[in-house]
Amino acid sequence: MRLNYPTNVKIVKLPCSGRVDVIHLMKAIEEGADGVFVAGCLEGDCHYQVGNLRAKKRVAYVRGLLEKIGIGGERVAMYNLSAGQGPRFAEIAREMTEKIRKLGPSPLRGAGNQPSPGPKTEVAA
Repeated sequence: MRLNYPTNVKIVKLPCSGRVDVIHLMKAIEEGADGVFVAGCLEGDCHYQVGNLRAKKRVAYVRGLLEKIGIGGERVAMYNLSAGQGPRFAEIAREMTEKIRKLGPSPLRGAGNQPSPGPKTEVAA
Protein backbone atom coordinates (compact mmCIF):
# COMPACT_ATOMS: atom_id res chain seq x y z
CA MET A 1 0.00 0.00 0.00
CA ARG A 2 1.41 3.35 -1.05
CA LEU A 3 0.57 6.25 1.27
CA ASN A 4 0.13 9.69 -0.20
CA TYR A 5 1.06 12.46 2.18
CA PRO A 6 2.65 15.86 1.49
CA THR A 7 6.30 15.84 0.45
CA ASN A 8 7.12 18.57 2.98
CA VAL A 9 6.46 16.12 5.85
CA LYS A 10 9.67 14.82 7.37
CA ILE A 11 9.29 11.59 9.35
CA VAL A 12 11.54 10.89 12.31
CA LYS A 13 11.16 7.26 13.43
CA LEU A 14 11.46 6.33 17.09
CA PRO A 15 10.88 3.03 18.92
CA CYS A 16 8.15 4.70 20.99
CA SER A 17 6.48 8.13 21.01
CA GLY A 18 7.48 8.25 24.69
CA ARG A 19 11.06 8.88 23.51
CA VAL A 20 10.02 12.30 22.18
CA ASP A 21 11.25 14.92 24.60
CA VAL A 22 10.40 18.59 24.97
CA ILE A 23 13.83 19.51 23.61
CA HIS A 24 13.20 17.53 20.39
CA LEU A 25 9.93 19.34 19.72
CA MET A 26 11.37 22.76 20.53
CA LYS A 27 14.51 22.09 18.46
CA ALA A 28 12.40 21.18 15.42
CA ILE A 29 10.51 24.49 15.69
CA GLU A 30 13.74 26.40 16.33
CA GLU A 31 15.39 24.87 13.26
CA GLY A 32 12.60 25.96 10.96
CA ALA A 33 9.74 23.45 11.13
CA ASP A 34 6.47 25.35 10.87
CA GLY A 35 4.70 22.56 12.74
CA VAL A 36 5.35 19.22 14.42
CA PHE A 37 3.05 16.33 15.19
CA VAL A 38 3.69 13.19 17.15
CA ALA A 39 1.99 9.98 16.05
CA GLY A 40 1.80 7.51 18.92
CA CYS A 41 0.06 4.24 19.72
CA LEU A 42 -3.57 4.15 20.69
CA GLU A 43 -4.08 5.01 24.36
CA GLY A 44 -3.97 1.85 26.46
CA ASP A 45 -2.21 -0.05 23.66
CA CYS A 46 1.41 1.09 24.08
CA HIS A 47 4.01 -1.68 23.85
CA TYR A 48 6.07 0.27 26.39
CA GLN A 49 2.96 0.67 28.60
CA VAL A 50 2.82 4.45 29.12
CA GLY A 51 5.11 5.92 26.45
CA ASN A 52 2.28 7.50 24.51
CA LEU A 53 0.89 9.08 27.69
CA ARG A 54 4.29 10.64 28.39
CA ALA A 55 4.42 11.95 24.84
CA LYS A 56 0.94 13.43 25.20
CA LYS A 57 1.99 15.33 28.34
CA ARG A 58 5.15 16.60 26.67
CA VAL A 59 3.26 17.77 23.60
CA ALA A 60 0.77 19.61 25.84
CA TYR A 61 3.66 21.24 27.70
CA VAL A 62 5.30 22.41 24.46
CA ARG A 63 1.96 23.73 23.20
CA GLY A 64 1.73 25.83 26.35
CA LEU A 65 5.30 27.09 25.97
CA LEU A 66 4.77 28.08 22.34
CA GLU A 67 1.54 29.86 23.28
CA LYS A 68 3.33 31.82 26.03
CA ILE A 69 6.14 32.98 23.74
CA GLY A 70 3.73 33.99 20.98
CA ILE A 71 4.53 31.36 18.34
CA GLY A 72 1.21 29.51 18.73
CA GLY A 73 0.63 26.18 20.44
CA GLU A 74 -1.48 24.88 17.56
CA ARG A 75 1.76 24.29 15.63
CA VAL A 76 2.36 21.16 17.73
CA ALA A 77 -0.07 18.23 18.01
CA MET A 78 -0.34 14.63 19.20
CA TYR A 79 -2.31 11.92 17.43
CA ASN A 80 -2.94 8.37 18.56
CA LEU A 81 -3.36 5.63 15.96
CA SER A 82 -2.35 2.03 15.45
CA ALA A 83 0.38 0.82 13.10
CA GLY A 84 -2.34 -0.63 10.86
CA GLN A 85 -3.90 2.78 10.23
CA GLY A 86 -1.61 3.92 7.43
CA PRO A 87 -4.35 5.71 5.48
CA ARG A 88 -5.33 7.58 8.67
CA PHE A 89 -1.69 8.63 9.15
CA ALA A 90 -1.62 10.06 5.61
CA GLU A 91 -4.90 11.87 6.28
CA ILE A 92 -3.51 13.38 9.51
CA ALA A 93 -0.36 14.49 7.67
CA ARG A 94 -2.49 16.24 5.04
CA GLU A 95 -4.73 17.85 7.70
CA MET A 96 -1.76 19.05 9.75
CA THR A 97 -0.02 20.45 6.66
CA GLU A 98 -3.17 22.35 5.68
CA LYS A 99 -3.56 23.67 9.24
CA ILE A 100 0.06 24.90 9.24
CA ARG A 101 -0.37 26.42 5.77
CA LYS A 102 -3.29 28.48 7.13
CA LEU A 103 -1.21 29.59 10.14
CA GLY A 104 1.61 30.68 7.86
CA PRO A 105 5.33 30.26 8.36
CA SER A 106 6.80 30.07 11.83
CA PRO A 107 7.78 33.47 13.27
CA LEU A 108 11.21 31.92 13.84
CA ARG A 109 11.65 31.35 10.10
CA GLY A 110 12.96 34.90 9.61
CA ALA A 111 15.29 34.72 12.62
CA GLY A 112 18.30 33.45 10.68
CA ASN A 113 16.66 30.24 9.46
CA GLN A 114 16.57 29.37 5.78
CA PRO A 115 13.28 30.25 4.09
CA SER A 116 11.52 27.44 2.26
CA PRO A 117 8.86 27.50 -0.44
CA GLY A 118 6.11 25.83 1.61
CA PRO A 119 5.20 24.81 5.13
CA LYS A 120 7.50 22.31 6.76
CA THR A 121 5.99 19.68 9.07
CA GLU A 122 7.97 17.19 11.13
CA VAL A 123 6.53 13.96 12.45
CA ALA A 124 7.83 11.77 15.22
CA ALA A 125 6.36 8.34 14.60
